[in-house]
Amino acid sequence: MSRDGGGLRTRVKTARKRTAQSTRWLERQLNDPYVKRAKAEGYRSRAAYKLIELDERFGFLKGVRRVVDLGVAPGGWAQVVRRQVPKASVVGIDLLPVDPLDGVILLQMDFMADAAPDRLMAELGGAPDLVLSDMAANTVGHPQTDALRTMGLVEAAVAFAVDVLEPGGGFVGKVFAGGADSALVAELKRNFTSVKHAKPPASRKGSSEWYVVAQGFKGRAAAETE
Repeated sequence: MSRDGGGLRTRVKTARKRTAQSTRWLERQLNDPYVKRAKAEGYRSRAAYKLIELDERFGFLKGVRRVVDLGVAPGGWAQVVRRQVPKASVVGIDLLPVDPLDGVILLQMDFMADAAPDRLMAELGGAPDLVLSDMAANTVGHPQTDALRTMGLVEAAVAFAVDVLEPGGGFVGKVFAGGADSALVAELKRNFTSVKHAKPPASRKGSSEWYVVAQGFKGRAAAETE
């Protein structure tokens, strides 16, 4: 490991068993201010700041009582919710194991499994005010395929939110390629009074990820009449 620029940047030498790609990733991590800030402030991932920045802009965490976190691993978003709204009940789900988080119920299971929605609702104990989804499909290296796979998860998350949210509630979900497609946006607009796209500063410049923020859930009865 070496430093250049007068000690301002950490450079990583390529080790015998480390690929050039993994070396670049490690160097980027070591020099990422959000990674350093997350470590200093006790967040499990730099992704915590994406949610913080989105909330600073849209204010969807204010007054929430029950929150579902889809794709919770490693737990950074759930940590933000607990710090911002300590009295809120939070249930998270992920295929990956997640180390315990104070005040958060964690389910290790596939959100796409038939039993997952009912299990989430049973653990939460009531309708959520907010559904968060930072889910993304495992990449296969083909951009169009990766985007479609992730969009399938977003569509499932939106369908879940529309089924369970309290009137007035919100949905925040990761999308790619500049935002949700037109059909999904139309579905969101049928069910929410406000639908916006945003790319928080914490999202890396080279990343294709964006987030859709839908607020003011109209309620199932109201949406069905449109």
